[in-house]
Amino acid sequence: MAAFTIIKPKQPEVPDRAALKHVGEQVHKRLVGNPAIYTLPTDKAEILAMGDFMSPSECRKMIAMIDQVARPSSTFDVSYGEEYRTSYSGDVDPHDPFVRKISRRIDDLLGLDPSWGETIQGQRYLPGQKFGPHCDWFFTEARYWPTEAAQGGQRSWTTMVYLNEVEEGGATDFPELGLSVAPKSGAILMWNNADRQGVPNRWTIHSGTEVKAGVKYIITKWYRTRKWG
Repeated sequence: MAAFTIIKPKQPEVPDRAALKHVGEQVHKRLVGNPAIYTLPTDKAEILAMGDFMSPSECRKMIAMIDQVARPSSTFDVSYGEEYRTSYSGDVDPHDPFVRKISRRIDDLLGLDPSWGETIQGQRYLPGQKFGPHCDWFFTEARYWPTEAAQGGQRSWTTMVYLNEVEEGGATDFPELGLSVAPKSGAILMWNNADRQGVPNRWTIHSGTEVKAGVKYIITKWYRTRKWG
């Protein structure tokens, strides 16, 4: 009887997979050991939060800085005005001592090398403005990937700090998970953009829902798998 060898189909290569897995494990160990942090109720993604990360006075100071740099927001594939991302945003000065203090505080919370973090981006949403469903990790088939691969690689973790409470609307929704996080001044929201195997996690699709009344201010800092820039 002839012998047959079963050849399993080769799994497609995932760029930065080993690094994403390593960073995910590293940050997970640090965050779950912090009693001030709680985990959102889902087993499909790692999403965590902590209150009182920034003080009221720090939030007010950062809001003033955002107002100075805010411009119509853009994305990697969709331009402003297509009713997808209609907020205002801008990078705050990374050399400003106050910004450096907040940035380093985020680095220390996650236990990540500061050089892996992108510049903090401030975002402002006026009534009627929103950010449609999207992922923070990069699509490696997209035309922008070679550039991003050369300047830090895949995005591993996202951190978002709410600077004020919104009169109505402006929640951060994870539609595939049925989770919604309302803005709370000073609170930080964090999530792993990959799963435990180091594969970009589609369950992390999220959106900034439309602000119905008031103004929403947040800052976001993304981390790569190696030195950024």
